This record gives sequence, structure tokens and C-alpha cells, in this order.
Amino acid sequence: MSEFLKTQTEENICYIQLDRGKSNAMHLEMIDEISTTFKSLKKDPSIFAVVLQGKEGFFTSGLDLITLFQYDEAQMRSFWGKFITLIEELISFPKPFISAITGHSPAGGCVLALCSDYRVMAEGDYVIGLNEVPVGIIVPHSIFELYSFWIGSGNAARFLMEGKLMTPGEALKVGLVDELVKFDRIQTTAARKAKHYLQFEPNAWQSTKLNIRKKLISDLQNSKDAALDQVLERWWAPSTRALLQVIINNLTKKS
Repeated sequence: MSEFLKTQTEENICYIQLDRGKSNAMHLEMIDEISTTFKSLKKDPSIFAVVLQGKEGFFTSGLDLITLFQYDEAQMRSFWGKFITLIEELISFPKPFISAITGHSPAGGCVLALCSDYRVMAEGDYVIGLNEVPVGIIVPHSIFELYSFWIGSGNAARFLMEGKLMTPGEALKVGLVDELVKFDRIQTTAARKAKHYLQFEPNAWQSTKLNIRKKLISDLQNSKDAALDQVLERWWAPSTRALLQVIINNLTKKS
């Protein structure tokens, strides 16, 4: 039984709704649940495609910095290790995988969406992008490659270095998202795209997907240990801790 995800299946498509508080911020247990769910869906012969969605206002705000800040070194190593492994699992998930981006999707939220095959985003006053650098978090090379895969390396480099967050319109223009719709149409639009992919011979479609992503997958696998060490070293640096404390104070005041 999932505590932070709601799932339902219709016409062989599994809809996973992220469901943790208002903003779906991710901590260790939520990462575990997402990973476990995708592993079981990969093996389930009755599931042909997956739609990952948030709730109105947020897809996911990314990592739960307030909770993560309290983790000790062992918990933090476990968290980052599992997060990097989750990204690997999502990138190499063979079946059609659509993101229904129901609102804000910065940082880790954007990374989840980048793993999918197609991204439908709700119109509105929302942001999406990788804003880790201003928060003091290092973006591993493999995540840069994933960003570049969709928006080109020039855009990915420029946007990463300034932690750029885009409006839905800007994200559509650069290819970060594929379609913008009103919130009340987002699930049906995502389902329609999943069904479109399901028209094709599944073995040919899935093998082609994995061939296209071969370099992404091997980059992630080969750099996992180095990326983990680099991210953790920066996470515990006094300058990063001080910056995170300021951000957390601001977040706490808002809530």
C-alpha cells in the first residue's frame, strides 16, 4: 500500500498520482515508493503504459529540503543513492511513460519529468526547470546530459548555470514540454498520447526507445558513484548548509 502515491488503471494504462502534502516534495520514503511502483509496472504484463501526474498547482516541488536538511550522513547517502538509481530506472523504463505536469515542477520535479517520453503541462502561472545551482546543489553530468537530450546542450548549459525556471510557454518553446493544455484536460491529453504510442508494435517501440537512450543510460550507470560523492561533498559544505538554512527559513515562513 502506497502512502505517497495514488494509482489507478484504466484500459491497461496506469495513472500514478504523486500525493504528499500540498507540493509533493520528495523525501526518502516517497523516492522508495516511486521506485517500487515503477519496478512492478515494468514487470506487469497487464500494464502497457504509465502516466505520472501531480495535483493542481504542483507536479512536484522537487526534493523536500526541510526534511533532507535534518538527515544524518547515512540517511543522506541513502537518499541521494536512491534518487540517482530512481532516475536510472525511469530513463530505462521500456514502456510508454507520459508526464502530466499539473503545476510547478522545479529541480527534482523537472528531473522526473525529463525521464518520460512526452510531457504535457498545465497552462498557468507555473515554473519548470533545473534551479539546483542557486540552491547550492551540484547537477551531475548525467542530469546535464538528460536536460540536453531534450533541449540541446547550449540551452541546457545556459539554463543550468543560472538556475533558470521557465514559464509553461517558454518550456514549450525550447522543447522541455511537448504540449500545453488547461488543467482539466491534462489527464485525457496524457492518456491520448499514451494510446497513440500503443498503436505501434510494442517490441519494436520499446527496443527503439532503449536504443535512443543507450548513451543516457550508460552515462548514468558509469558515473553513479562519482556523482554521489560529488553531490554529498557539496551538500555538507558549510556554504551550502548556510544557503539551505536561509531557503528553509523562507519556506517555513511561507507555510
